[in-house]
Amino acid sequence: MRRASFPAALLGLLALPCLGASCNDDPEVSPANGDPATNGDERVESLSQVSISDLTSAEQRVWRDLVNDQLSPCGDPVSVGRCASEGGSCRKCVPAARYLARLVTEGYDKTEIEELYDLRYGRESAVELDTGSAPSRGAPMAPVTIVEFSDFECPYCGAAHPLLKRLLREHEGQVRIVFMHYPIVDAHPQAMQAARASIAAGNQGKFWEMHDLMFEHQDALTDEDLEGYAEGLRLDMTRFRADMRSDATQRTIEQQKALGRRAGVTGTPTFFVNGRRFSEPPRALPAYVREELDQ
Repeated sequence: MRRASFPAALLGLLALPCLGASCNDDPEVSPANGDPATNGDERVESLSQVSISDLTSAEQRVWRDLVNDQLSPCGDPVSVGRCASEGGSCRKCVPAARYLARLVTEGYDKTEIEELYDLRYGRESAVELDTGSAPSRGAPMAPVTIVEFSDFECPYCGAAHPLLKRLLREHEGQVRIVFMHYPIVDAHPQAMQAARASIAAGNQGKFWEMHDLMFEHQDALTDEDLEGYAEGLRLDMTRFRADMRSDATQRTIEQQKALGRRAGVTGTPTFFVNGRRFSEPPRALPAYVREELDQ
């Protein structure tokens, strides 16, 4: 089974046997399969806009089955292949067909691909997340918004951190990242204090600076370490300590974690891209974002 290559330093943290990698809070529930497109149109065997020449013969057969079975992402009662071949007003069909080709290339089996396609394009899979005043960086009106539920002590979140920063650099003005707290305190004893420190720093306009420091020093998140980072950021330490202890800070964390649970979050990092749960390994996020921008 073929998988996309990735730098060795991150592969061990980001790769899992199935769809993703995370620090777990509760067992995940697999998404339901999408309904097949059951129209009687002639099968689509190829699309000029989608290259499948690198696929094996068996993989090409899987791709053809998928583009003829999966419904158009635009809600029309036709297959994604038929929608793409007819070149109508729906701009999602060609990227959707390319998405299916990428998943086949990366070695997912047909059932897994159907699940991932349903998460991305299914009518019932869209998620509304009221992120409120949660910290964000990137262009406010960017066409791609990534909402990340994260834990400062989770090693998978730490491994995803440089990837997210690179996405912002490479797609300047086109990507926005929103941070939501989801500390898993049973597994990560300093995660809650780290979350509180980030909010306290944010109250003085230094959330992202504290965020980056903690992810870059995940092995140093004791209370003394957190105070040292705050001092290095030249924060008002009296205010910082008070905000660390405040009930309002704790409520913010609990509210964001509750929002995550309602959206089906069970581990970290969990990403939602333009209101859709991203369930591939984090290493696939750059390709997923490029596909979003291609629509």
